[in-house]
Amino acid sequence: MTVLREIRAMFLAIALFAPSAIAAQDAPDRAIDAQARDEVIETLSAELRENYVFPEVAGRVATELRARADAGAYDSATTARALASSLHEDLREIGKDGHFSVRYRPGFEPYEPDETGVPDAAEIAEMRRESARHGYGIARIERLPGNVGYLDVRAFIQPEFAAPAYEAAMQLLDGSDAIIVDMRSNGGGDPQSVAQLMSHFLPFGTDLLINSIYDRPEDSTREFWNDKTVETRFTGPVYVLTSDVTFSGGEEFAYDMQTHGRGTLIGETTGGGANPGAMAQIGHGMIAFIPTGRAINPITGTNWEGTGVAPDHPVAADKALQTGLAMALERIAGQTGDADRREKLAGLRAKVRNGEVALPQWKHPRRD
Repeated sequence: MTVLREIRAMFLAIALFAPSAIAAQDAPDRAIDAQARDEVIETLSAELRENYVFPEVAGRVATELRARADAGAYDSATTARALASSLHEDLREIGKDGHFSVRYRPGFEPYEPDETGVPDAAEIAEMRRESARHGYGIARIERLPGNVGYLDVRAFIQPEFAAPAYEAAMQLLDGSDAIIVDMRSNGGGDPQSVAQLMSHFLPFGTDLLINSIYDRPEDSTREFWNDKTVETRFTGPVYVLTSDVTFSGGEEFAYDMQTHGRGTLIGETTGGGANPGAMAQIGHGMIAFIPTGRAINPITGTNWEGTGVAPDHPVAADKALQTGLAMALERIAGQTGDADRREKLAGLRAKVRNGEVALPQWKHPRRD
């Protein structure tokens, strides 16, 4: 996958879940007749066969969609939004891939690069503004009681823009005795940025293959190594918080930190989406996200697709920060030679366990 394609895919993913996407969902629906339904299904099937990372699965899914259509499964979908919803659910059911998605987005326009394949100055400026509007994917940076750093990362914006933000965040947390990285609301993003952030938690001199991604359309595998040039490093204890909505790149960060022995995971098993991809127009205002690649971890040789990333310490997601902070305080206390500080940390840990310390609250986006 080219850098340009990654950048555009990243911003499209953000756009689909940003507040502006809600307005897109409110766009006038359109009527869909039998011919239009057939055209959409045929286009979707062709896109699957040509681009889905697992060709044999693509053939099976396309065949099943055609069979369901012939059996009248979509006859009641008389609007574009209704058909998109039905295809979305069926794709995920048949294909068992959490990245599959079909949405009604009549305003979607595919990016058409010029002959150089490089974004121009105006496009780069807009990408930078969009990154900044999303805080470069960082929602919160805080020093918690007991000198524990807290970093809440909601999305992995491409490193061209996010790398300086990661450096600034790590500088603010420099001197922490432990750091908690919150991935509970992270829905994914650029895999290079996953490696970029993880680089801050590796010692100087580390040369580490963090992850690889095979891309079917290009029939190539891209390797993601740590960035040896990052300045601020933290080599102390790291705790990574997860939830069942942690997805894609958020899962990769958790998985990478866990498999490389660099972080302790606390929370819930993640969503189980390891196959990155791209958007395709399938007609009549509908678009489909089709996974075109798969992650390959150098330690396990596989990934978390369909299974999710299991935490080292399972706990309800809304209690993960409380649990993580208590664990961090216990570890810090065990490492200090200062008896007075050890006693104070023990008292603080007891208060954290009892819910007597105010902490940033997390709410499940689908339950609360």
